[in-house]
Amino acid sequence: MIVACPTCSRPVEWSEVSPWRPFCSERCKLLDLGAWATEKHAIPDDGSGELIDGESQDGEELP
Repeated sequence: MIVACPTCSRPVEWSEVSPWRPFCSERCKLLDLGAWATEKHAIPDDGSGELIDGESQDGEELP
């Protein structure tokens, strides 16, 4: 299967021959990591303040 590199859109074979999959190279992988580290990429927040364990950010139990 061929996929597009998420950083540069080059075609990448999705198999063991592509050690950085889904990226085409280590450079593209590191560019993506840098974007997450500088918060250029982020997972959207619904604003509820709810954490995974069911507590709010201030430590109170949620209903």
